[in-house]
Amino acid sequence: MAERFHLPTLAQELRPPLSTDEALAEANRCLFCYDAPCTRACPTHIDVPLFIKQIATSNTSGSARTILQSNILGASCARVCPTEVLCEGACVLTDQHRPIKIGPLQRFATDHAQAAGLPILTPGPRQRGSVGIIGAGPAGLACAAELLRQGYQAVIYDAAPQAGGLNTVGVAQYKLTPTAALAEVAWLERAGLEIRRGVRIGTDLSLASLEAAHDAVFVGVGMGSIPGIGIEGEAQPGVWDALDFIAALKAGDAALLATLKGAQVAVIGGGNTSIDVTTQAARAGAHKTWLLYRRGPEHMSAYVHEIELTLSHGTELLCYATPRRILPGPAAAPGHAAQVGGLEIELGAGSGQSETRTLPATLVVRATGQRGAALTALLPVLSEQGVVKADDWGRTSNPKYYAGGDCVSGGQEVVHAARDGKRAAQAMITDILSKLHTASAASR
Repeated sequence: MAERFHLPTLAQELRPPLSTDEALAEANRCLFCYDAPCTRACPTHIDVPLFIKQIATSNTSGSARTILQSNILGASCARVCPTEVLCEGACVLTDQHRPIKIGPLQRFATDHAQAAGLPILTPGPRQRGSVGIIGAGPAGLACAAELLRQGYQAVIYDAAPQAGGLNTVGVAQYKLTPTAALAEVAWLERAGLEIRRGVRIGTDLSLASLEAAHDAVFVGVGMGSIPGIGIEGEAQPGVWDALDFIAALKAGDAALLATLKGAQVAVIGGGNTSIDVTTQAARAGAHKTWLLYRRGPEHMSAYVHEIELTLSHGTELLCYATPRRILPGPAAAPGHAAQVGGLEIELGAGSGQSETRTLPATLVVRATGQRGAALTALLPVLSEQGVVKADDWGRTSNPKYYAGGDCVSGGQEVVHAARDGKRAAQAMITDILSKLHTASAASR
């Protein structure tokens, strides 16, 4: 395990930015396909050949405008998108050579635009109609931006003191730093987005008041906490919710960072969030990381490249592993977070050849999927599972309510949330807001 001492640090980016020379060289590798599969693979359908051509011709500002016209969150998506399975995965050069570095080129263009102070969008002529948006995550931001671009008023309400949703607190730091996430939010606010922070719907502002103040409501609240797995000892300190764990690291929690130095971390789950946790823990100095999954590797929802990433950081993958009991740990040392005393697991459960093993884990993290957000219980547009039911354009069973992002999908990528928010805004304009504008014009 000596090689682990040479791992990248917690905050070191997985994909560092391209220099100007690197970007130009990479852009000139592109074949500029007419019917570009990369564009079709992008959920927001960014014109990839065009924005790369603009970089190749030193029109970086134009490149950024092309990106942001399709995806207002192009700066964060350039960092967090699984380009390996989306645009780059569809690149025609994948089989013959290596695909174009579309994500880094997108970052190059959007970073340039931010640094140059270019406007992220231009508000359209003022139209009659207002939308209340619940949640300042990617879906809510994209919805508000599209409404603003078309000239409609949108007000975002968010319970957190910082906007950005999971981009700010729930995405691994080596993919997207809090600074980068908040810079994107600030960029949008300078363009005219209104975000009211620290407002909890149902407590600080009732749904009735929200509905009375706006012509339509968009729900983009994401998902809720990770439920317990129902084993002995999981309520004790030292057992973490995956998103809380990532948020604490992104916030620079000194006690947790001190505890992770030389720690042994067991993560329960098989999705991309579990990969974020094991990789973050390794980068923070953990001596040993395990990833426990109850079925075989072929059933894991995590992308193959993500699994390979955490394995490269020394994580041991234990499949067909069922947690049975978390052992009590010692009292927390001064300046350190609480620890557990180990994790008892059953390997090969149901195979007839199972064995019980106790991992010397000092921290246990649950990454087993999220339940529905608490707010969704207040809304009459839900499925029994706590997921908002909406069509592809965000329409719900209540004609005043639209929804998108994780609260509808159950958990997808940032780029999908951005697409959902933009589509819902377009549907609102078609369904409600344009009618209000037409009626107002007719009465004059």
